Amino acid sequence: MSAAPLVPPFTAETARAKVKKAQALWNTQDPDKIAPAYTEESVWRNRDQFFSGHQAIKEFLTDKWKKEKRYTLKKELFCFSENKIAVQFWYEFETESGWRRCYGLEDWTFAPDGRMSKRQMSGNGASRSRPRRRSTSQKLSAGSRTASRRMRSMPSSWETVTTKEAPQ
Repeated sequence: MSAAPLVPPFTAETARAKVKKAQALWNTQDPDKIAPAYTEESVWRNRDQFFSGHQAIKEFLTDKWKKEKRYTLKKELFCFSENKIAVQFWYEFETESGWRRCYGLEDWTFAPDGRMSKRQMSGNGASRSRPRRRSTSQKLSAGSRTASRRMRSMPSSWETVTTKEAPQ
């Protein structure tokens, strides 16, 4: 990992590093450590929930991890521009009713200081009959065989497309 600051404008290297830093931070499951990575007025959309600010972020994450035990998250860079990053993610967790996995995309916008000012998440959950735990140090392809085939069919150039390089 580079010593380059993880602030806009992003390069392919700094965008990937920012995604991995977010992954590591979320895997701590510590809302008090996570909230400062966002601006005080950060606006969030998480599926059908809309809220903003550090206190709301902490409350959301605290509630989330009260229900989601043994949480493991993997994020991969999807694309980026000067102050925006899109990621695809997979996470799995255990609830009272069994194992679940979620797949989705996030759209992030950053302030000049590198903190996230907007986070939009869309995800789809799936029940699991038994855990297929993956370490965050392992490469997580796409989870299921079907999803993995779909992901392989995507053009690999999408991984680092910037708005300046995007096809017309």
